[in-house]
Amino acid sequence: MDKLKIAIIFGGCCEEHAISVKSAQEVAKNLDIEKYEPFYIGITKDGIWKLCHSPDANWESGNCHPAILSPDRSVHGLIVQEQGQYKTIRMDMVFPVLHGKLGEDGAMQGLLELSGIPYAGCDVQSSALCMDKSLTYIVAANVGIATPNFRTLTLNENIDAGRFVYPVFVKPARSGSSFGVSKVCREEDLRGAVETARQYDTKVLIEEAVTGSEVGCAILGNDTDLIAGEVDQICLSYGFFRIHQENKPENGSENSTVIVPAGISAKARVLVREMAKTVYRALGCRGLARVDMFLKEDGSVILNEVNTLPGMTSYSRYPGMMAAAGLPFAGVIDRIIWLAMKGGKR
Repeated sequence: MDKLKIAIIFGGCCEEHAISVKSAQEVAKNLDIEKYEPFYIGITKDGIWKLCHSPDANWESGNCHPAILSPDRSVHGLIVQEQGQYKTIRMDMVFPVLHGKLGEDGAMQGLLELSGIPYAGCDVQSSALCMDKSLTYIVAANVGIATPNFRTLTLNENIDAGRFVYPVFVKPARSGSSFGVSKVCREEDLRGAVETARQYDTKVLIEEAVTGSEVGCAILGNDTDLIAGEVDQICLSYGFFRIHQENKPENGSENSTVIVPAGISAKARVLVREMAKTVYRALGCRGLARVDMFLKEDGSVILNEVNTLPGMTSYSRYPGMMAAAGLPFAGVIDRIIWLAMKGGKR
């Protein structure tokens, strides 16, 4: 039986470039090469596409070839330049191991839709929806899911700092990994926090600070056939959870520890898992996603955010939650690929 030819796209030209490279490295370690023939497509921070041998730390300086994913459905794959000549390589599916803007916001998914190649993860609509935290909250609230109180600010919109009850969180509406996020405890600090957030997005979210434990749940599957990973919990020593902000996050965080399984009651665990599934379906997610929530002292659960292409590094939460539920990362990859192939052209 022929191996499936899989294009694994990583890198990207947003602030989460380095995280994506590390995620791709972990995928490469766990991909079964007896079943799959991988083609690693790295995107530089400048947006240049390269076909390389692996996503190792020095992938850009290795023996790479210019390559693009063709939107032409007759190509159904890659156009690669080698020794001044162009050739096409037909792909069976694409696994976009990308995070943040132009990776999990619907842009890459739009190109994949044009190409006609099956791909892993959420479609254009759900990717764009989940990337925008304000839109996520609006849709979730319409189906009865509790969300924080929030307000959005557009570019150059005036801020009335006196209208908010502090503390609040100020976030770029369409960014990830805590880039540009600030916790504001004083009215006079709000404007500076908004300007920090605007470095990453013109649309800014100001939301209430929810008191409760930060918990998450990894989801894998489509429609009603969903696998929920073990629930995890973020334990803070001070401040707030700032994922991927450390120089070497694989060595751990200076103010937080991820506990899996979460130290919560069995009843709360069931509630968190079921809410994660409800959110996943309500937002139209497919393939995989990580749903982050707050568990309050009264036992209620409030949505925080949804990551449609969550981190897959050695220290990331998604593979950790799935492993704790009995599904090792190699099995997760197999399932993601199977779901994409089962879905076929969208």
